Amino acid sequence: MTDFLAALGLVLVIEGMLYAVFPVSIMKMLESLKEMPISRLRLSGVVVMGVGVMVVWLVRG
Repeated sequence: MTDFLAALGLVLVIEGMLYAVFPVSIMKMLESLKEMPISRLRLSGVVVMGVGVMVVWLVRG
């Protein structure tokens, strides 16, 4: 559980840093997300989750 909370905290730090350093780029990205079809957005989410699982598997394995 400690590893999970540490990973969640790291995600929040990285996401917050992106919003702080690149606010204009983040706004443009969010605007483009509104125009993206739901199926493509869902597929992108599944791909990113898969990459995340592989990274964790490689690091922990």
